[in-house]
Amino acid sequence: MKLYQETIHSLHDKLKAGDITSRQITESVLERIDAVDEKVRAFITRMDELALQMADAADERFRKGESLGSLDGIPVALKDIFLTEGILTTCGSRILENFVAPYDGTAVSQLKMEGAVFVGKTNMDEFAMGSSTENSGFFPTHNPWDLERVPGGSSGGSAATVAAGEAIFALGTDTGGSIRQPASHCGVVGIKPTYGRVSRYGVIAFASSLDQVGPITRDVMDGAILLKAISGHDPADSTSANVPVPDYPSLLTGDVEGMKAGLPAEYFEEGLDPQVEEIVRKAVADLEKRGMEIVPVSLPSTKYAVATYYIIAPAEASSNLARYDGVRFGVRYPDAKGLTEMYKKTRSRGFGPEVQRRIMLGTFALSAGYYDAYYGKAQRVRTIIRREFDEAFTKADVILSPTAPTPAFPLGEKVDDPLQMYLTDICTIPVNIAGVAAMSVPCGLTSSGLPVGLHVISSPFTEDLMLNVAYAYEQERGEFPRCPL
Repeated sequence: MKLYQETIHSLHDKLKAGDITSRQITESVLERIDAVDEKVRAFITRMDELALQMADAADERFRKGESLGSLDGIPVALKDIFLTEGILTTCGSRILENFVAPYDGTAVSQLKMEGAVFVGKTNMDEFAMGSSTENSGFFPTHNPWDLERVPGGSSGGSAATVAAGEAIFALGTDTGGSIRQPASHCGVVGIKPTYGRVSRYGVIAFASSLDQVGPITRDVMDGAILLKAISGHDPADSTSANVPVPDYPSLLTGDVEGMKAGLPAEYFEEGLDPQVEEIVRKAVADLEKRGMEIVPVSLPSTKYAVATYYIIAPAEASSNLARYDGVRFGVRYPDAKGLTEMYKKTRSRGFGPEVQRRIMLGTFALSAGYYDAYYGKAQRVRTIIRREFDEAFTKADVILSPTAPTPAFPLGEKVDDPLQMYLTDICTIPVNIAGVAAMSVPCGLTSSGLPVGLHVISSPFTEDLMLNVAYAYEQERGEFPRCPL
C-alpha cells in the first residue's frame, strides 16, 4: 500500500516508530495530486511549498520527541470555505476569487495546533449551495470511482481528495448533507456532529442555524481522531456548546450487544434506488449479527423536510450573503454608474445561478406579508421534526437509513432541474433541521461499482455512541474496496 492510501492512525504509528517521515508522506500525497487531479479536479488552491515546510517542522518535532498528537505530520485538505490566514479563500465563488483570508478559522487553528500538514483548498458548490459540486464558480469536480459522475456536494472536492488519495483526511461542512452525501458517493466516512459541537468561527456562512463543520476520512477510527481534535467550546462562536468532549478513539469498542437501532419506514419509500435499499438492508442485518436489535420507528414529517429546509436555508443565506456587495472585500466589478449599479453588477456577475436563486427565494420568504406564511411556518415544522427525532430516540439508541437515495449520478443529469437536485438530500436534510448527529460509512458497491453509504443518526452530543455503531459495522463489513482510480 502506498503512503497516500493509508489512514491517520496507521501513519501516526509509523511516524512515532521512526519508520517514515512526514516529508515522505507529504511528497507521496503531492505526487498523487500531480498524477490524478487533472482528471478529478478536486483542488481550487494547492499549497505544496507550505505543505513541505509544515512536514519538515513535524519531522523536527518527532526527532526531538515533541510530537503534537495523532494528526502531527499528516496531510489534510481543507474545503475552501475555511478562512486560512494568508491563503486564497474563495468559497467556490467568483465574488471571492481574489480574497486572501486575514486570519484562521477555529477549526483551521486547531489543526495547526495538532501539527497537520495543509496540502490545499478543495473545490465546492458555490457558498456550499449544491449537491454535486457542479455549482462551483470555477469547474466541476469528478467522482474518482467514475470520472463521468458527480462526487456529491457541497463538500465534493474534500470527499474526492480522500477517496483518490490526494489527502489522508479532509475537513468539510454540512448544511443539509454536504459532508455525508459526498462521503456516500465517494466511498469514504463523513461525519456531521451535533450542532454546536464544533466551532463555526472562521467558516464562511451559508445558513447559520444549519451549518456544521465535520471530518471526512478513510475509516471510522480516523473520523473519531479528527472529531476529537476539532471539537470543543469556542467563545468566538456564540452557538458553540460548552459540553465535555469525550475521548472518541478510546471509546470505539465495537460492542453493540443489546443496543437498539431504529429503522424509519419513511426513509425506505418510493424513490429509493433498489440496489441502495438492498445494500443498506444487508448492512443493517450485519449489525443485527453483532447483537443489535432492530426496531421500527416513525418520522412522519420527513416528507416536509426538503420544503422546510428550502425556506429556512435560503432565508438565512439571503441575510448572510448581503455583505458581498463590492464594497468591503472580494470582487468589485468596474464601469458602474453609481452605487446601485455597482451593487447590481457585482452581485449579478459574482454570484452563480444557484446562489442567485436561493437569495431570491430567501428574500421573498422574509419579505413583509410573507414572513409568517413561509419562514414562520417553516420554523414551526422544524420544531415538529425535532420532536419526532426526540420521540424516536426514546425507542432506539441510533437510527439507520441510506445516506442518499441513489448512488452518484452522471455529471449534468440534474444540474438543470433544481427540484430533482434538492431531492438527492432527502435522507440527510432532516438531521440538520433537528440539529442531531449523523454520519455516513461505506457499506457496499452497486453492480456498476459505485459506493453506497449507511447513515447512522444519534441524539445530540452522543457522537461516541454513533461512532461505535459505525465502528462495529465496519468490523463486521471488513476492508472496503479501494477506489479504482
